Amino acid sequence: MSRIYSPSFIADGPLVFVSGQVPAAPDGSVAEGDAVEQARQVFRNIGAVLDSHGADFSHVVKVNYYIRRLSDLADLRNVMGEFLREPRPASTLVEVSGLIDPRFLMEIDAIATLPRGAADGPDA
Repeated sequence: MSRIYSPSFIADGPLVFVSGQVPAAPDGSVAEGDAVEQARQVFRNIGAVLDSHGADFSHVVKVNYYIRRLSDLADLRNVMGEFLREPRPASTLVEVSGLIDPRFLMEIDAIATLPRGAADGPDA
């Protein structure tokens, strides 16, 4: 049986803390009301930050999910499986009453270990 998260994770190496990412594309557009597309956009945004540091989703050790509707959890889990492979990172999921923009259904932040020799990235 595949787990959707790991109960714990030991990190080795420098860490990168990815600030909460929202479902806004670089052009500012938002897939309003569609949890699947919003989740994909959030994970694409996280992936871009990781890439700027020479990392990818295999380096993620902790994820915090903030979702407005628990009814979107199944969609979020399906999309999560497109980006996060085994072993899944440790995680926390919190239902919230609102986010900074009422169109946003979720916000996700992450912590990743940088691979040895990875680029520090533009924001280091």
